[in-house]
Amino acid sequence: MTKYIFVTGGVVSSLGKGLTSAAVGWILERQGFTVSMQKLDPYINVDPGTMSPFQHGEVYVTDDGTEADLDLGHYERFTHAKITADSNYTTGKIYRSVIQKERRGDYLGHTVQVIPHITDEIKTAVRRGASAGVDIAITEIGGTVGDIESLPFLEAIRQFALEVGPHDCLFIHLTLLPFLRASGEMKTKPTQQSVGKLREIGIQPHILVCRTEKPMSEEMAEKISLFCNVRKEAVIEERDVEFSIYEVPLNLIREGFDRRVLDCLDLEPRKEVQVDDWQQLLSTLKNPQHEVEIAVVGKYIELHDAYKSIYEALHHGGIAKSCKVKLRKVSAERVASEGTDKVLTGVDGILVPGGFGERGFEGKILTIKHARENKIPFLGICYGMQAAVVDFARNVLGIDEATTSEYAPDASEQVINLMEEQKTVSDLGGTMRLGAFDCSLTAGSKSAAAYGSPKVSERHRHRFELNNAYRSRLQEAGMLMAGVNEQLDLVEIVEVPDHPWFVGVQFHPEFKTRPMEPHPLFRDFIGAAISEKT
Repeated sequence: MTKYIFVTGGVVSSLGKGLTSAAVGWILERQGFTVSMQKLDPYINVDPGTMSPFQHGEVYVTDDGTEADLDLGHYERFTHAKITADSNYTTGKIYRSVIQKERRGDYLGHTVQVIPHITDEIKTAVRRGASAGVDIAITEIGGTVGDIESLPFLEAIRQFALEVGPHDCLFIHLTLLPFLRASGEMKTKPTQQSVGKLREIGIQPHILVCRTEKPMSEEMAEKISLFCNVRKEAVIEERDVEFSIYEVPLNLIREGFDRRVLDCLDLEPRKEVQVDDWQQLLSTLKNPQHEVEIAVVGKYIELHDAYKSIYEALHHGGIAKSCKVKLRKVSAERVASEGTDKVLTGVDGILVPGGFGERGFEGKILTIKHARENKIPFLGICYGMQAAVVDFARNVLGIDEATTSEYAPDASEQVINLMEEQKTVSDLGGTMRLGAFDCSLTAGSKSAAAYGSPKVSERHRHRFELNNAYRSRLQEAGMLMAGVNEQLDLVEIVEVPDHPWFVGVQFHPEFKTRPMEPHPLFRDFIGAAISEKT
């Protein structure tokens, strides 16, 4: 029988519930258990697909084409859990399902209410998220305890705990111990009040994970235990990591967190936890043989979470090459206004990520031209690949008016245009080319060398593609069509062969990378940056 873990958060948002949940999954897998991972988000949007990256951060995409919360990226990077559409539910998704049932008459004339209909739908979603046959299903509840939006979800998991056995459901509450520099002390009152809010709802946390920047004293742990009705050994310190997020699971194990979880679930570990490979990973991060600086030139550069998976993928590539990757975050608009020489001088590699719209596009084109002409290793992703095609068309083919129909629908030279299947789409949410698609690689290309396979599957999120009407002209001018989706005859990868490493991909390789299994393109991109630097 599957056991369930619910992770809630209190005091403030952005405490790191997603990372902590992923670490819980990592620890349980290392003990021999199979896990599923799920995020329940309290916002009314059906999914984050139409939300601004400044509001929500990146949109994570799964193999089955689900646009999801970025925390699902943590889940996939830390665990082997199968992530699908059932791994992320929002208030909007829950209410949409309930309303559809009401319209069909499924409720047989009953008045539809938050309790029991909404809470029942949430409980159904939790069970769907538990992949068939897994030992432990981990569900993170988004938002902060005390928010109005979170109440139906908290009520649902309270009810859920009553429906399963006493040792089959575990509540972990992540909270904050703020440090007041003026008085030089940490305060427990916010944690007490946060747990109090949970207990008012009817949820008594079994384990408290306390985020802190300073060590938690025994006296403080005893105080929290007393006031929050949690055993002292279940008050776990989660101090801010000094070096890498990949320290988190090892730190939790040192605090005895793994033993508390198994005790609460009445389980014994199935095997001894082995962490040698993870410690070696951290050792590589702390003692690299090389160092490169990579410029990430994007539209949403001010918010780190907007390109979260990109940054993680770069670090994974660095791990594979025993290389420290230093990031230079550059606004594409700044490139356009100040010039490439001022903002890109000295970088060892350039990455242009995805995005939408006109703002920053010309800056991306200037960036790519700089990388191409100065033989700087380059990786373009999605809109970055499209900008690379526009640059090549303008500055190599001599098509001065070359552009994308995304923001210039009446332009005469649309080297990037709307996919045929998208021309009848009116709704914006969930209607892009989404999820995993096959790509056949050209023998002898840098991409084929990186993958070591003639065919791969990668995740997509876009509406526009390279216009096949320009394909032969681009090839004749020296651009290699290094990857193609044969079913739809769409170009997926472009390369410039007479360049140390110049690759643009229409898909999002950053969504299929792990710290122990770095994505081949990011690995070889970092390798090229090292080679060109030396």
